[in-house]
Amino acid sequence: MTTITTIARSFFCARQCVVVAGIFAIISTLSIAVSAQNIDLQTFDHSTTGFPLDGPHQGVECDSCHTRGIFQGTPRTCVQCHGSNAQSASSIIPLTHIKVTNDCESCHTSEHWDNVTRIDHSAVVGSCQSCHNGTTAQGKSTPHPKSSNSCVDCHNTNAWSDAQFDHSSISGNCASCHNGIDATGKNTTHINSTNVCEDCHTTSSFENVTRVDHNAVLGTCSSCHNGTVAEGKSANHIASSNTCEDCHNTNSWDDAKFDHASVTGNCSSCHNGVDATGKNTTHINTTNVCEDCHSTSSFENVTRVDHNAVLGTCSSCHNGTTAEGKPATHIQSGDTCDDCHVPNSWSDVRMDHSSITGSCSSCHNGTTATGKNATHVQTAADCDSCHSTLAWTPASFDHSAVSGSCSTCHNGVTAEGKPANHVLSTNQCDDCHRTSSWSRVSFDHDAVLGSCSSCHTRPRKDHPNTSQECNVCHTTKDWDDGVDDD
Repeated sequence: MTTITTIARSFFCARQCVVVAGIFAIISTLSIAVSAQNIDLQTFDHSTTGFPLDGPHQGVECDSCHTRGIFQGTPRTCVQCHGSNAQSASSIIPLTHIKVTNDCESCHTSEHWDNVTRIDHSAVVGSCQSCHNGTTAQGKSTPHPKSSNSCVDCHNTNAWSDAQFDHSSISGNCASCHNGIDATGKNTTHINSTNVCEDCHTTSSFENVTRVDHNAVLGTCSSCHNGTVAEGKSANHIASSNTCEDCHNTNSWDDAKFDHASVTGNCSSCHNGVDATGKNTTHINTTNVCEDCHSTSSFENVTRVDHNAVLGTCSSCHNGTTAEGKPATHIQSGDTCDDCHVPNSWSDVRMDHSSITGSCSSCHNGTTATGKNATHVQTAADCDSCHSTLAWTPASFDHSAVSGSCSTCHNGVTAEGKPANHVLSTNQCDDCHRTSSWSRVSFDHDAVLGSCSSCHTRPRKDHPNTSQECNVCHTTKDWDDGVDDD
C-alpha cells in the first residue's frame, strides 16, 4: 500500500512540474511578443543586437527573419537564411550554384547578392574545370593552346592571365602556340631558323638561350655572328673571309680547324706568338716568311727548308742538335758548310779543300773519297805533291817521290815511253834524262846498243870523208878529245 502511495505521489509531482514548465513557456512567449509590440521600429537600432542591417537587409520586413514574433535564436549566418534548407529567406541558393563551402561572404556581399565581383577560390569545393567549362564560368578560349584540363598547372586564383606556364601538359609543338598570335613568337631580330623552337629554347625560360642548335639555323654563320645578333669576329681575329665554317664548327667555337686558304695576310701577321703560335725559342734564325719552310697542313712537320730565308750560318743549325751536323765519318774541316755543300742537296758537294785540316790521303783513301787507282804510279808521296785541289788532272809530277824506276811508268802505257826514233840502249831513263826536264839529256853512251853511225848520221861539214866508225877517232867522253890526226 505504501509503495503504491509513493508511486502515485511521484506521478502527481511530475505532472505538476510539466504543467508549471508549460505555463512558464507560455508566459515567456507572451512577454517577448508583448516586448516586440512595444518596440518602436522607427527608432530601434538593430546594430545593438550584434547584427547591423545594411544593404537589402534594411528593407526586409522583420517577420521575414523573426517568424512568429520570436527574436531570440534568429540565424545570423548567410547560409542559415539563404541556404538550400532555409525556410525564412526569400532568396535561396539555386541548384545551379557552384559547389562551395557555406561561407557565402567569401564571394557575396550584403549590398547586392547577385553582383558577384570576387570569387574566393579557397571556398570552392570542385576542380577548376567544374566551373571554368565555358558554361558556369569562362573556360578555355578558342585560341587557347592544346593542353590538359588541369588549369592550376598554369593559372592561379589571384589572376587568370598571370599564368606560370607548365609546358609538360602541352600536346602540340612550340610553334603551334608561339606563332606571334596565340603566344609570343619570333621577333623581327630573330635569326633565320626553322620553327622547332625547342632546339634552342627551353620551357623554363624562353628568352635565356644558352644553347643553339646550329642544325636548325637556315642562314650562314656570318648572318648571325656579325657582332650584333651574335658574337662576331673579335678585334684580334686574323684577316679572313666571312665563311666561319671553313675553320670553326658548331660544337665548339674555339676548337678551330684552320683553313689557311681564306687568309688574306701572310703567316707572320698571325703566327707572331700573340694571335697564333709563333717561332719558339729554339727556332733557327730566319726571316718571317713562314711559308718558305712550313705548310698550312702541318706547322710542325717541316720537310723542306728554304736556306735563302736562313739568316745564320750553316753550322748554327747543322750542329747535330738543331739539325743534322757532321757525321762521325766526315772529313776534318772547318764549320763553313757552304764552302762545299749547297742548300739544294746535301750530298751534292763542291769540294773546297782550303777548309780541310787533314792530309789528302786522310780522305782520298779509296773509302772516304777517291784514292789511288790500280794504275797509279808507285809512290809514297802525299797527293798534293803532284795534284792540286782545283783539278785532279793534270798533275805536276814530283819524281822524287816515285818509288819505282822510270821505265815502270814511262813504258808507253802508264806514261810516255821511248819513242820509235829513240836510240837503241839498255839504259834506264835516268841515265840520260832528268825529272826536271825530259828533253835535257845527259847522254851515257855506255848502254847504247848500236854503232855510233846508227845515231850520228849527219857529220859536220868540215869532217873528212871516211868510212870508218866514229869511235875509231872519237870517244864518248868528249867528241873532240882524242882525235887522231893521222
